[in-house]
Parts: sequence; structure tokens; C-alpha cells
Amino acid sequence: MRCVIARFPFDLTKSGVLQSMQGVKPEPAVGESVIIGRRTYPVKQVGQVITRQDRRDFSAGEVLRAMTKLGFTCRSLPQNSAPARGLDPLQHASAMLGIPAV
Repeated sequence: MRCVIARFPFDLTKSGVLQSMQGVKPEPAVGESVIIGRRTYPVKQVGQVITRQDRRDFSAGEVLRAMTKLGFTCRSLPQNSAPARGLDPLQHASAMLGIPAV
């Protein structure tokens, strides 16, 4: 399949992507990810390996579209995710001591 990533055309195949990613250790996937084989890779890592370009040269959306067209399972960020509010240091210390924070 011919696709354009970072303004450069690439002829990608599912078997070619599988072969390129073989032996590559996946980084922790925090955002968008692609499942290749039994492993989950961050989209930017996959794009870097298959295009041999710097991660800043392409967007995650470009790689997601290409991987989806090739038949890989892709996961994007949830649309309505609100950041979880954690405790500030005073509240955390108070909770550890069992004393309510003021």
C-alpha cells in the first residue's frame, strides 16, 4: 500500500511492517499505540522504525492512518479524558499520618 508520511511516499505492506518491527523492544505506550504481533508499540516508535525518520518529522495521525489501512489494531487517546487530580504534598503527607489536612 502506498502512503505518505512526512511528505514522503512509502510502499508499506503488513508483512514488511511485521518484519521491520521484529526484534524491536516496545517502549511504554502512553498515548496512541499500535498492536503489532502480540506487542503494543507507541505510534511514534513504529513510524520511526518503518520510515527511518526522526519522530518530529511526522504526526501520530499519519502513522495511525497507515497502520489502520494495513489492518493493524490501533488505539488512540480517549476523547473525553479529564486528567486525574492527585493529592498535593501536604494532603498526601496528612493522609499517610491519618490526620485530615487543613
